[in-house]
Amino acid sequence: MAKQIEFFYDYLSPFSYLADTQLPAIARRTGAEIVYRPILMGAVMKNAGNAGPLSIPSKAAYNVAEFQRWAKRYGVPAQFSPYFPFNTIRIVRGAIAAQLLGRFRQFHSAAFRAIWEQGQDLSKEEAIRRLLGEVGIEPALIESDDIKNRLRANVDEAVSRGAFGAPTFFVNREMFWGNDRLDFVEEAIVRQA
Repeated sequence: MAKQIEFFYDYLSPFSYLADTQLPAIARRTGAEIVYRPILMGAVMKNAGNAGPLSIPSKAAYNVAEFQRWAKRYGVPAQFSPYFPFNTIRIVRGAIAAQLLGRFRQFHSAAFRAIWEQGQDLSKEEAIRRLLGEVGIEPALIESDDIKNRLRANVDEAVSRGAFGAPTFFVNREMFWGNDRLDFVEEAIVRQA
């Protein structure tokens, strides 16, 4: 059986960004393939009955501090988005379109960097159009029923498998939630060998 890490994520999630910076090294060390599964975190949370950190002011403030701690530990550039929370539906659809067109790596890296390193607001029309254009994706494609249905299927699958937020990882049937569970993800892959 091929070793895989399924990564259910949303560009809205600062902890998905942090996890994304670490997954390639885990894949290299373990020989696992990363399977990127874009979702809408809000839809997953709603369907799972989960409330976001903004519903508790002290938790929202803590998440910003925790994001900075993890970024420092990983040694990665990071700034908490001044636009948080923002609408990512078109960004996540862009990721799915990029997967279909073989341009995912370029899109994915550029989207996360724009939001969590450069502080851009990709929910704005001109910003998402610029990003799509840089990787050769027609903006009309992300409005297609095919792309919308693929995103819906990712959300439905995540919820049906027990996900309640992002980032969520699966190694075989075992689920792990949160950037701070990457050591367990790696251990699960190693056990598979």
